[in-house]
Amino acid sequence: MKMHAMLISDLLRALDHIAPRSLAAAWDNVGLVLGAATQPCASVLVTIDLTDAVLDEAIRLKSQAIVAYHPPIFAPLRQVNDDRPQGALLLRAARAGIAVLSPHTALDAADGGVNDFLCSVVGEGQATPIEPASATPPGQSHRVTVHVPVEQVDAVRAAMTRAGAGTIGAYSHCSFEVLGSGTFMPGDGAAPRVGTRGTLERVTECRLEQVCSAANLPAVVAAIRASHPYEEPAFTIEALSPVPMPRAGQGRLMRLRAPMTARSIARALVMGLRLKRVELVGEPSRRHAVIGLCAGSGGELIATARRQGATLFITGELKHHDRLDAAAHGTSVLLCGHTESERPAMRVLTRRLQRLLPGLKITMSKADRPPARMLEW
Repeated sequence: MKMHAMLISDLLRALDHIAPRSLAAAWDNVGLVLGAATQPCASVLVTIDLTDAVLDEAIRLKSQAIVAYHPPIFAPLRQVNDDRPQGALLLRAARAGIAVLSPHTALDAADGGVNDFLCSVVGEGQATPIEPASATPPGQSHRVTVHVPVEQVDAVRAAMTRAGAGTIGAYSHCSFEVLGSGTFMPGDGAAPRVGTRGTLERVTECRLEQVCSAANLPAVVAAIRASHPYEEPAFTIEALSPVPMPRAGQGRLMRLRAPMTARSIARALVMGLRLKRVELVGEPSRRHAVIGLCAGSGGELIATARRQGATLFITGELKHHDRLDAAAHGTSVLLCGHTESERPAMRVLTRRLQRLLPGLKITMSKADRPPARMLEW
């Protein structure tokens, strides 16, 4: 049996499975950054940054896609031309037929993503998001409630279900019913299908509730009107709050199994991230039981982590005045370097993509390098 050829859309779905785009920060630009979803794909290169050297490598390897952790386009572009390095790089990738995808902060926030990898490097403990994410389950953004005479409730539910309501995960026809008594009095201008003008009617009714997506609401309302026995069906529509996701969100708060000194945590980071050095704000011998962390540039989460009990925060980089502020508040900080705190997690991403897409050749870039390096005299 011949397997179907892989497409960029298959790679995009796999990335969404690992790092749902809904988890990304509002300012971020994740997903398919360049290229066509319908384009065939047999070989993928994974990198932190899209640079000329990485693109050369992708062309040499005959890759059809690059998964660049940092999106090469952040702000909207007014022009894409070769006057600037960014435009020239994107044009060259497009001419080579190479699509570019990025997971960035979605992968940071995802369960098992970059920040969870950073937790595993530190040691053993229980980790939860500093800022938990929330999401609306597919097909469950709204609740539609309609009151139906008991004899017709099955017909109305079936019509609403056909229109797209009542689906929860792998289950269809999901609903909730409560029996009650409904009253109404048809006016002079009414043409009642049930009851008589000027007479108060009391009918045994069922309160029928089903969840629904925003996209299916017009069809569901039309189905109610078409299937309901009343001239004017009584129904309400409520927007539902997103559901908290306890394992996903920005940053991590880690309660260590046993307290560790800042020096011991720094040593674990040096070994696990393959670093030559880390920077410390605070005392090396101070012991910490609760730490906050965020790969890359996570300084905006320090205050929140501190309020949740963290006495040490791990991130990639921090501005000078933010270092002073952390010290003034008694919060120790360990700095690993921006991309240095993210790069080792790309090995995990490569393996996870390969498991999901065994028909693709997925390779980690060897040309990817941090933009700066330490000079030793």
